[in-house]
Amino acid sequence: VRRGPLAVAIAIDIVMGLTSRGASASASPACVKKKEDKSDSTFYRRELPLTCVAFSSVKGRALFEKALEKHLAEPYFVLAEQFRTQDEPAYCGLATLVMVLNALAIDPGRVWKGVWRWFDEDMLSCCKSLDVVKEEGISLEEFARLARCNGASCSVTRGPSVTLEEFRATIQEHMSGKSRDDEGVVSSFLCLNYNRGALGQTGTGHFSPLCAYDDETDMCLILDVARFKYPPHWVQVAMLHKAIQERGYAVLTPGKRKDGGGPALGCDKCVIEGYDSQGRSICAGNCAHK
Repeated sequence: VRRGPLAVAIAIDIVMGLTSRGASASASPACVKKKEDKSDSTFYRRELPLTCVAFSSVKGRALFEKALEKHLAEPYFVLAEQFRTQDEPAYCGLATLVMVLNALAIDPGRVWKGVWRWFDEDMLSCCKSLDVVKEEGISLEEFARLARCNGASCSVTRGPSVTLEEFRATIQEHMSGKSRDDEGVVSSFLCLNYNRGALGQTGTGHFSPLCAYDDETDMCLILDVARFKYPPHWVQVAMLHKAIQERGYAVLTPGKRKDGGGPALGCDKCVIEGYDSQGRSICAGNCAHK
Protein backbone atom coordinates (compact mmCIF):
# COMPACT_ATOMS: atom_id res chain seq x y z
CA VAL A 1 0.00 0.00 0.00
CA ARG A 2 1.43 3.36 -1.00
CA ARG A 3 1.62 5.92 1.78
CA GLY A 4 1.83 9.44 0.41
CA PRO A 5 2.24 13.01 1.74
CA LEU A 6 -1.18 12.96 3.42
CA ALA A 7 -0.15 9.99 5.55
CA VAL A 8 3.06 11.80 6.46
CA ALA A 9 1.18 14.96 7.43
CA ILE A 10 -1.28 13.02 9.57
CA ALA A 11 1.51 11.08 11.26
CA ILE A 12 3.43 14.24 12.12
CA ASP A 13 0.28 15.97 13.36
CA ILE A 14 -0.33 13.00 15.68
CA VAL A 15 3.07 13.33 17.33
CA MET A 16 3.36 17.11 17.40
CA GLY A 17 -0.21 17.57 18.56
CA LEU A 18 -0.51 14.94 21.28
CA THR A 19 -0.71 16.50 24.74
CA SER A 20 1.45 15.32 27.60
CA ARG A 21 2.57 16.46 30.99
CA GLY A 22 5.98 17.15 32.31
CA ALA A 23 9.45 18.44 31.78
CA SER A 24 12.94 17.00 31.39
CA ALA A 25 16.69 17.26 31.08
CA SER A 26 19.49 14.72 31.21
CA ALA A 27 21.45 12.62 33.62
CA SER A 28 24.71 10.96 34.48
CA PRO A 29 24.19 7.24 35.08
CA ALA A 30 21.53 7.36 32.40
CA CYS A 31 19.17 10.30 32.57
CA VAL A 32 20.24 12.54 35.42
CA LYS A 33 19.34 16.15 35.95
CA LYS A 34 21.96 18.58 34.65
CA LYS A 35 21.73 22.12 36.00
CA GLU A 36 21.27 24.72 33.30
CA ASP A 37 22.95 28.12 33.23
CA LYS A 38 21.57 30.03 36.21
CA SER A 39 22.03 33.41 34.50
CA ASP A 40 18.44 32.94 33.32
CA SER A 41 15.87 31.58 35.74
CA THR A 42 13.82 29.63 33.19
CA PHE A 43 14.14 28.19 29.69
CA TYR A 44 11.81 27.70 26.77
CA ARG A 45 13.09 24.92 24.54
CA ARG A 46 16.48 24.55 22.85
CA GLU A 47 17.37 24.89 19.19
CA LEU A 48 18.33 21.63 17.54
CA PRO A 49 22.00 21.58 16.48
CA LEU A 50 22.83 21.26 12.79
CA THR A 51 23.61 17.59 13.38
CA CYS A 52 19.87 16.92 13.84
CA VAL A 53 16.86 17.33 11.54
CA ALA A 54 13.52 18.28 13.09
CA PHE A 55 10.75 15.79 12.37
CA SER A 56 8.28 18.48 11.28
CA SER A 57 10.73 20.28 8.97
CA VAL A 58 10.54 19.92 5.18
CA LYS A 59 13.55 17.60 5.19
CA GLY A 60 12.26 15.71 8.21
CA ARG A 61 8.91 15.06 6.53
CA ALA A 62 10.65 13.91 3.35
CA LEU A 63 12.79 11.46 5.34
CA PHE A 64 9.69 10.13 7.05
CA GLU A 65 7.84 9.67 3.76
CA LYS A 66 10.74 7.61 2.37
CA ALA A 67 10.87 5.51 5.53
CA LEU A 68 7.13 4.86 5.26
CA GLU A 69 7.43 3.86 1.61
CA LYS A 70 10.10 1.29 2.46
CA HIS A 71 8.29 0.03 5.56
CA LEU A 72 11.08 1.24 7.84
CA ALA A 73 8.84 3.22 10.18
CA GLU A 74 6.71 0.35 11.47
CA PRO A 75 7.06 1.11 15.21
CA TYR A 76 6.09 4.75 14.66
CA PHE A 77 2.32 4.54 14.80
CA VAL A 78 2.14 2.33 17.88
CA LEU A 79 4.60 4.58 19.73
CA ALA A 80 2.94 7.79 18.49
CA GLU A 81 -0.30 6.70 20.15
CA GLN A 82 1.57 6.64 23.47
CA PHE A 83 4.07 9.48 22.93
CA ARG A 84 4.50 11.53 26.08
CA THR A 85 6.65 14.24 27.64
CA GLN A 86 8.51 13.12 30.74
CA ASP A 87 6.98 14.33 34.02
CA GLU A 88 10.23 15.29 35.73
CA PRO A 89 13.64 16.55 34.50
CA ALA A 90 15.28 13.19 35.27
CA TYR A 91 12.36 10.95 34.22
CA CYS A 92 13.46 10.29 30.62
CA GLY A 93 14.02 6.61 31.42
CA LEU A 94 10.63 6.27 33.10
CA ALA A 95 8.83 8.15 30.32
CA THR A 96 10.44 5.97 27.66
CA LEU A 97 9.47 2.85 29.57
CA VAL A 98 5.88 4.01 30.08
CA MET A 99 5.55 4.71 26.35
CA VAL A 100 6.73 1.24 25.44
CA LEU A 101 4.82 -0.66 28.15
CA ASN A 102 1.59 0.98 27.00
CA ALA A 103 2.54 0.42 23.33
CA LEU A 104 2.98 -3.28 24.15
CA ALA A 105 -0.57 -3.24 25.59
CA ILE A 106 0.59 -4.71 28.90
CA ASP A 107 -1.99 -4.59 31.70
CA PRO A 108 -0.13 -3.08 34.69
CA GLY A 109 -2.28 -4.97 37.16
CA ARG A 110 -2.98 -1.88 39.29
CA VAL A 111 -5.10 1.22 38.98
CA TRP A 112 -3.72 4.42 37.48
CA LYS A 113 -6.72 6.67 38.27
CA GLY A 114 -10.40 6.04 38.81
CA VAL A 115 -11.13 2.54 37.53
CA TRP A 116 -8.45 2.58 34.83
CA ARG A 117 -5.36 0.38 34.79
CA TRP A 118 -2.69 2.17 32.76
CA PHE A 119 1.05 2.76 33.09
CA ASP A 120 2.21 6.13 34.38
CA GLU A 121 5.67 7.26 35.51
CA ASP A 122 4.60 7.59 39.16
CA MET A 123 3.74 3.87 39.16
CA LEU A 124 7.31 2.77 38.39
CA SER A 125 8.65 2.97 41.92
CA CYS A 126 9.19 -0.71 42.69
CA CYS A 127 12.94 -0.88 42.14
CA LYS A 128 14.06 2.64 43.06
CA SER A 129 12.46 5.42 45.07
CA LEU A 130 10.96 8.10 42.85
CA ASP A 131 12.51 10.74 45.12
CA VAL A 132 15.92 9.31 44.23
CA VAL A 133 15.00 9.00 40.54
CA LYS A 134 14.07 12.70 40.50
CA GLU A 135 17.65 13.49 41.51
CA GLU A 136 19.63 10.74 39.78
CA GLY A 137 17.50 9.35 36.97
CA ILE A 138 17.93 5.64 36.26
CA SER A 139 20.72 3.60 34.70
CA LEU A 140 20.31 1.25 31.76
CA GLU A 141 20.39 -1.72 34.13
CA GLU A 142 17.68 -0.15 36.31
CA PHE A 143 15.63 0.55 33.19
CA ALA A 144 15.85 -3.14 32.25
CA ARG A 145 14.86 -4.32 35.72
CA LEU A 146 11.86 -1.99 35.82
CA ALA A 147 10.80 -3.24 32.41
CA ARG A 148 11.04 -6.88 33.48
CA CYS A 149 9.09 -6.50 36.70
CA ASN A 150 6.38 -4.58 34.87
CA GLY A 151 5.60 -7.22 32.30
CA ALA A 152 8.18 -6.83 29.53
CA SER A 153 11.07 -8.93 28.38
CA CYS A 154 14.15 -6.70 28.10
CA SER A 155 17.55 -7.42 26.56
CA VAL A 156 20.39 -4.95 27.08
CA THR A 157 23.34 -4.29 24.78
CA ARG A 158 26.21 -2.14 25.97
CA GLY A 159 27.58 0.39 23.48
CA PRO A 160 31.20 -0.84 23.30
CA SER A 161 30.05 -4.40 22.49
CA VAL A 162 28.34 -3.53 19.21
CA THR A 163 29.96 -2.37 15.97
CA LEU A 164 28.49 0.35 13.77
CA GLU A 165 27.41 -2.26 11.22
CA GLU A 166 25.73 -4.38 13.90
CA PHE A 167 24.01 -1.32 15.34
CA ARG A 168 22.71 -0.32 11.91
CA ALA A 169 21.44 -3.86 11.28
CA THR A 170 19.64 -3.84 14.65
CA ILE A 171 17.96 -0.53 13.79
CA GLN A 172 16.86 -1.81 10.38
CA GLU A 173 15.48 -4.99 11.91
CA HIS A 174 13.35 -3.22 14.48
CA MET A 175 12.25 -0.36 12.25
CA SER A 176 10.96 -2.92 9.72
CA GLY A 177 8.65 -4.34 12.38
CA LYS A 178 9.66 -7.97 11.93
CA SER A 179 8.45 -8.83 15.43
CA ARG A 180 4.64 -8.67 15.63
CA ASP A 181 1.88 -10.06 17.80
CA ASP A 182 -0.97 -12.34 16.70
CA GLU A 183 -2.90 -9.34 15.36
CA GLY A 184 0.02 -8.09 13.29
CA VAL A 185 0.89 -5.17 15.61
CA VAL A 186 4.57 -4.34 16.15
CA SER A 187 5.69 -5.93 19.43
CA SER A 188 9.39 -5.10 19.69
CA PHE A 189 10.81 -1.67 20.51
CA LEU A 190 14.34 -0.26 20.50
CA CYS A 191 15.09 2.16 23.34
CA LEU A 192 18.37 4.09 23.40
CA ASN A 193 20.39 5.28 26.36
CA TYR A 194 22.81 7.82 24.91
CA ASN A 195 24.94 10.88 25.53
CA ARG A 196 23.26 14.02 24.19
CA GLY A 197 26.63 15.78 23.96
CA ALA A 198 27.76 13.39 21.22
CA LEU A 199 24.87 14.70 19.09
CA GLY A 200 25.81 18.31 19.71
CA GLN A 201 22.91 18.77 22.13
CA THR A 202 22.97 20.19 25.63
CA GLY A 203 22.84 17.75 28.51
CA THR A 204 24.43 14.35 29.04
CA GLY A 205 22.68 10.98 29.49
CA HIS A 206 19.21 10.49 28.02
CA PHE A 207 16.64 7.82 27.13
CA SER A 208 14.27 7.81 24.16
CA PRO A 209 12.89 5.25 21.67
CA LEU A 210 13.63 4.98 17.95
CA CYS A 211 10.72 4.79 15.52
CA ALA A 212 11.96 5.11 11.91
CA TYR A 213 15.00 4.73 9.65
CA ASP A 214 15.93 6.13 6.23
CA ASP A 215 18.43 3.87 4.50
CA GLU A 216 19.41 6.43 1.83
CA THR A 217 20.73 9.00 4.31
CA ASP A 218 21.44 6.48 7.11
CA MET A 219 19.41 8.55 9.58
CA CYS A 220 16.98 7.41 12.25
CA LEU A 221 14.12 9.18 14.01
CA ILE A 222 14.23 9.66 17.78
CA LEU A 223 10.94 10.29 19.61
CA ASP A 224 12.58 12.49 22.23
CA VAL A 225 10.57 12.32 25.46
CA ALA A 226 11.95 15.73 26.55
CA ARG A 227 9.65 17.52 24.11
CA PHE A 228 9.79 20.76 26.08
CA LYS A 229 13.48 20.81 25.15
CA TYR A 230 13.88 19.19 21.72
CA PRO A 231 11.25 18.01 19.23
CA PRO A 232 11.41 14.54 17.65
CA HIS A 233 14.40 14.57 15.30
CA TRP A 234 16.49 12.62 12.79
CA VAL A 235 20.16 11.89 13.42
CA GLN A 236 22.93 10.00 11.64
CA VAL A 237 23.32 6.37 12.74
CA ALA A 238 27.12 6.73 12.95
CA MET A 239 26.76 9.69 15.30
CA LEU A 240 24.19 7.85 17.40
CA HIS A 241 26.51 4.85 17.60
CA LYS A 242 29.14 7.11 19.18
CA ALA A 243 26.51 8.51 21.54
CA ILE A 244 25.68 5.06 23.00
CA GLN A 245 29.29 4.04 23.67
CA GLU A 246 29.20 4.91 27.37
CA ARG A 247 25.71 3.50 27.69
CA GLY A 248 23.81 1.29 25.24
CA TYR A 249 20.32 0.24 24.22
CA ALA A 250 17.50 -2.05 25.28
CA VAL A 251 15.04 -4.10 23.23
CA LEU A 252 11.61 -4.59 24.82
CA THR A 253 9.10 -7.29 23.91
CA PRO A 254 6.10 -8.72 25.81
CA GLY A 255 7.16 -10.80 28.82
CA LYS A 256 5.70 -14.20 29.62
CA ARG A 257 5.50 -16.24 32.81
CA LYS A 258 7.26 -19.58 32.95
CA ASP A 259 3.89 -21.34 32.93
CA GLY A 260 3.14 -19.85 29.52
CA GLY A 261 0.81 -17.14 30.79
CA GLY A 262 1.57 -13.48 30.72
CA PRO A 263 2.58 -10.86 31.19
CA ALA A 264 5.23 -11.65 33.80
CA LEU A 265 4.46 -8.97 36.35
CA GLY A 266 6.36 -8.64 39.59
CA CYS A 267 9.75 -9.12 41.22
CA ASP A 268 10.76 -9.68 44.85
CA LYS A 269 10.45 -5.94 45.55
CA CYS A 270 7.83 -5.06 42.97
CA VAL A 271 4.98 -2.66 43.65
CA ILE A 272 2.61 -5.33 42.31
CA GLU A 273 2.89 -7.07 45.68
CA GLY A 274 1.01 -4.17 47.26
CA TYR A 275 -2.09 -4.49 45.05
CA ASP A 276 -5.02 -6.88 44.80
CA SER A 277 -6.24 -8.70 41.68
CA GLN A 278 -8.20 -5.61 40.60
CA GLY A 279 -5.21 -3.31 40.89
CA ARG A 280 -6.39 -1.62 44.09
CA SER A 281 -3.82 -0.74 46.73
CA ILE A 282 -3.96 -3.00 49.80
CA CYS A 283 -1.19 -1.17 51.64
CA ALA A 284 -1.99 0.55 54.92
CA GLY A 285 -0.24 3.50 56.50
CA ASN A 286 3.21 4.16 55.11
CA CYS A 287 3.55 0.89 53.17
CA ALA A 288 6.66 0.95 50.99
CA HIS A 289 4.64 -0.28 48.02
CA LYS A 290 1.99 2.41 48.21
